[in-house]
Amino acid sequence: MTMSEQQTASTSTNSAELVARQARSAFESASQLLSTSASADSTRSSALLSIRTALEANKARIQDANALDMQAAQLLVDQAKLSSSLAARLDLFSKPGKWESLLAGVSDVAALPSPLDHVQWAKRLADETETQGAIDLYRITCPIGVLLCIFEARPEVVVNIAALAIKSGNAAILKGGKESKHTAAILSSIISDALAVAGLPKDLIQTVETRSDIQSLLHLDEFIDLVIPRGSNELVKAIQRDARMPVMGHADGLCIGYVHEDADLEMVKGTIVDKPISGPRWRKLCSKPTFTFVSIKTHSRTYPPL
Repeated sequence: MTMSEQQTASTSTNSAELVARQARSAFESASQLLSTSASADSTRSSALLSIRTALEANKARIQDANALDMQAAQLLVDQAKLSSSLAARLDLFSKPGKWESLLAGVSDVAALPSPLDHVQWAKRLADETETQGAIDLYRITCPIGVLLCIFEARPEVVVNIAALAIKSGNAAILKGGKESKHTAAILSSIISDALAVAGLPKDLIQTVETRSDIQSLLHLDEFIDLVIPRGSNELVKAIQRDARMPVMGHADGLCIGYVHEDADLEMVKGTIVDKPISGPRWRKLCSKPTFTFVSIKTHSRTYPPL
């Protein structure tokens, strides 16, 4: 490694550590606002609505940043260095309803009931005796802490993850694809400023831009609690290999639908074809069935319409 490369690596490490420290500090300093109480959840939901308002107010700035990413992507497409389908994913505004759906998704998350303080499992380990009380074990939902989220070049994912992280009481460090760096940076900046206005630490949501930043962050387990990579199986395996903290290694999703012989056909069409689900609108893209199994007894009735 040359001296220049060593200096670059050192700078990246210092920058990454600063981001991680700021995220940890923000999470810990906002512990009351990120708690499981109803008032804290109300604060988080209000912050999300402030974020939506800020995004709407800064639409022109976001469009300008998005245009820079689109122009750079088109040059790569012309040079056969980027697929046109990937370039199209960067565009937040040309597809009718995409921008509006992004904003609506923030409101959808704000309106969800608090995901915290729910008892998911309970078991009595020991009954009460004359010398001690009963010993009960509970699994209760709570904030995780600082999340490191790595995803592909879809700029709207910055808003998606930020909304979910805030609603669930977590801080998040985000790394999207380099193709969307201008849009991701402006979205993150707007979200951070809106958090500060809402009374939450602005460093709850931050972005990093380079792979070297990620390599440094993967070693900072004293600040980061969980890594969530969203991408190829190779990406997830590489993250799992290098990270010192837990990794949510969900490389391959699989949604399966089954049509029973007594199923109502209209219900089946609505579920299998359109897949309307409760929750944020942008989750629909990730929850459509990969496979659909049809009962042999109803195959002739249901398969042709599907």
